[in-house]
Amino acid sequence: MMLNQGRHGGRRILSRPSVETMTVDHLTAAQKAVSGLISDNSGWGFGVAVVTRRDHVSAPVGSYGWAGGLGTSWRSDPSEDMVVILLTQASWTSLVPGRVSRDFGILAYQAIDD
Repeated sequence: MMLNQGRHGGRRILSRPSVETMTVDHLTAAQKAVSGLISDNSGWGFGVAVVTRRDHVSAPVGSYGWAGGLGTSWRSDPSEDMVVILLTQASWTSLVPGRVSRDFGILAYQAIDD
C-alpha cells in the first residue's frame, strides 16, 4: 500500500500526500545532533525511518522502514518498487544492525536483475 501511494487492491486507503508526508524526514539537524540514534544519513518520518543519504548498497535515498532491535526489520524502496522483510529470533546487541540484517539487505539488492 505504501509503495502504491496509499492504494491497496484498487482502493484508496491513504491519500498520496499522506504517504509522501509519512515517508520524508521531519527531523532538524539540531534534533539529529542530540538524539544519539539518528545518523547523518537517516531521519524520521511519521512512523518510519527514512534514508536521506546513501551510504550502503541496501540503503537508497528515499527508502523507508523500520529496523527493530528484537530481530525484525522491513524496508520499502520506491525506486526499485521493492519491499524487503527480515524476520529473525535474534535481538540486536547494539544500535547497529547485526550481520544477518546487513547481509540480507545486500543480497536483496544483488538479486535485482535489470
